[in-house]
Amino acid sequence: MTARSPTSAVPALDGRTVVITRPAGTGSPLARRVRRLGGVPLLLPGLSLRASEGPDTAASLRAALGDELLIFTSPAAVRFAARLASLRTQATVFAVGQGTARALARHGLQAVAPVQRQDSEGLLDQAALSELGGRRVALVGAPGGRGVLRSELVARGAQLREVHVYRRGTPRWQRRQLEQIRQLPAEARVLLSSAEALDNLRQGLPADAFARLCAAVAVVSSERLAEAAQGAGFKRVRVAASALSENLLAAAARP
Repeated sequence: MTARSPTSAVPALDGRTVVITRPAGTGSPLARRVRRLGGVPLLLPGLSLRASEGPDTAASLRAALGDELLIFTSPAAVRFAARLASLRTQATVFAVGQGTARALARHGLQAVAPVQRQDSEGLLDQAALSELGGRRVALVGAPGGRGVLRSELVARGAQLREVHVYRRGTPRWQRRQLEQIRQLPAEARVLLSSAEALDNLRQGLPADAFARLCAAVAVVSSERLAEAAQGAGFKRVRVAASALSENLLAAAARP
C-alpha cells in the first residue's frame, strides 16, 4: 500500500537507517543531510554514470544550444553537458524536474519545469510543449530509459535532436556494502528515484541481500516508481512529493 508524504519541513530521523541509491559518486551530499537529521546513511548506488566518449559529443551539444527548445533530462545531464561546453543559449530551456532546474540555475539558466508531477509526463503537460509543429528541439541526457519524451516530442511534430552527454551503467558494490544490506533493519528506509536503479539492484544484488532490502520501507519519488517497487518485492512503500532530497527525507522520516 502506498502513502504520499507532505512537503513540510523534514523532521528528525531518530537513528533510522537510510539507504541512498543515487548514482555512484553523487550520494554524499544526501548522506550528510541524513546525518544532520540524526539518521544513519548507507550508500548503495543503483547506477554508475560516465561521460559519453567520442569527439562528436561536444560538437553535437554546441549545435543543440542553437536550437529553439532545449530539454535537460536530469541533474547529471546538466553536469556532464557543462563539462563539454558553456551552456549559454537563447533557447527556451526545460527541465524534467525541480532538481534539474536547480542544476541549470547554477549555470545561469532559468528553466521551465513541472512542480507537481516531476517526470517526463509532467514535463509533457507544459503548454509550451503541446504543439511543436516543426520546431527544433534538443533533448540532452543519456541513451536508454523509457523513451516517453523522445516518442511524444516527435509525435507532436518536433524536429528532434538527441545529445547523449553521459551513459548509465550498473555499479560495482563492495563486500562491506552487501554485508550492511544483509543486516538492514526492517524499519530502514530505501530511497528510490530511478526505475533503472531499482532494476539494477534487483538484478545485480545477491538474492538474499535484495530480499533483505525489500523487507525495508521503500521511499519513492512517483506513483509510477511505487508500482515498480511493489512489483520488485517491496511490501511497504511511501510516495514522496518529488525526487528532491527534502521531499524524499520528509517521507523517510514518517513513522
